[in-house]
Amino acid sequence: MTIEIAEIDRLECRCVDHRWGFVEERAADIERHWEERRCANPALYDGSVLLACRVERTTGEDGARILRMAFFETPFSSFLAWREFGWPDEAVYNCFSMPAARARDGAYLLGEMGPSHSFAGQLYFPCGTPDPSDVVSGGRVDLAGSLMRELAEETGLAAADAHASAGWTAIFDRQYVACVKRLDFDAPSHALLARVKAFIAAESAPELADAHMVSSLTALSDPRLPAFMVAYLSHALGGVDEIPRGAG
Repeated sequence: MTIEIAEIDRLECRCVDHRWGFVEERAADIERHWEERRCANPALYDGSVLLACRVERTTGEDGARILRMAFFETPFSSFLAWREFGWPDEAVYNCFSMPAARARDGAYLLGEMGPSHSFAGQLYFPCGTPDPSDVVSGGRVDLAGSLMRELAEETGLAAADAHASAGWTAIFDRQYVACVKRLDFDAPSHALLARVKAFIAAESAPELADAHMVSSLTALSDPRLPAFMVAYLSHALGGVDEIPRGAG
């Protein structure tokens, strides 16, 4: 299976009503799985998150490359079970936004997920699954706002302090749709990293366990990097547009 990368000019996201059959059909399994995961990690919280029931790439009348997504609300426990059961409903997608914070020397900032995270220890751009707070007027889902909030909460960095790319880079990895916006910070990698590490150290309950910078393709063999992160960084650092899933 190939992970695909596409450049996108505009995201069009809405929250819709959706009846998810998986939740009804697997209710007992979901509850059992949640109890097991909570026993292993009591910090997990069963709040509401947004998943997508429709994902469509199209071209606007103005020629813009558009990614349209229809989101619906569901408990985190249902999302976690669906993901860890191996995506039994392939008509649903985990779509989210990520800031690719880039230092002046070309290195990218990665966060090491903290122990309270369902993917503790893995390396990501600072991000999170969208939730109902990302639904704004007219039912629009604000993935740009979600990106800015997660960046600030996890690293202390403000997106307003960086130069943001005009569009998005979308990574399609089975049920993952990661929408990445590059943020160029006018600071060398050592200074950017020190700033984030200081923020993490000052937090009483930091979301990240640590922060790292990556600037070369050789670093992408780290097993803590999910496949879609390897795909994006391969694209950003080496110009690779698609890779076989698992090649990282």
